[in-house]
Amino acid sequence: MIAQLRGRLASKEPHRVVVDVGGVGYLVLIPLSTFYRLPEIPAEVMLHTFTHVREDAIQLFGFHTRDEQTLFELLQGVSGIGPRLATNILSGISVEDLAAALSQGDVTRLRAVPGVGKKLAERLVVELRDKAAGAPLTPKAAATPAALDRALDDVVSALVNLGCNRKEAQQAAETARTELGPGAAFEELIKAALRGVGDQRT
Repeated sequence: MIAQLRGRLASKEPHRVVVDVGGVGYLVLIPLSTFYRLPEIPAEVMLHTFTHVREDAIQLFGFHTRDEQTLFELLQGVSGIGPRLATNILSGISVEDLAAALSQGDVTRLRAVPGVGKKLAERLVVELRDKAAGAPLTPKAAATPAALDRALDDVVSALVNLGCNRKEAQQAAETARTELGPGAAFEELIKAALRGVGDQRT
């Protein structure tokens, strides 16, 4: 089993990357939360990975943090959830919000995630409530001013990578942080910023 990959980022798309490790390119499927934190090509990248073995294929799923991987593995333990759906769920909600929704039994919040209907949300709560509450997730540290500036820069960089010009990316990122507050998670910021870019263009 491949537990992590470190190598040169050869290509990246919203749901997958290719990591060049010693001349061998590994195709890795990723959630959007990981995509937004990727460096520029061809910088070095390190991903925590999960190896999924099927009869007809071996797939690698990659994550920027251990917390993403931990929740990915918890999600897969639920009946009816495979690695693809688990990845999609992580793409639609931050790790902190997902862990909180599961441990608090917040079905309404879970139903807001694309691909999660009422029955699945209820099943997630029933099967994962206690496990999520006891999961060894990294405590969220208070954000420093420098960290907030880096987060804003990361959002701008992600928007530029997605084809926005830097001026509209900067404006959308700053508007998103004003709307959501300085403590907003990166995933929330980038989604709000993307909506802001759309509004600027209409």
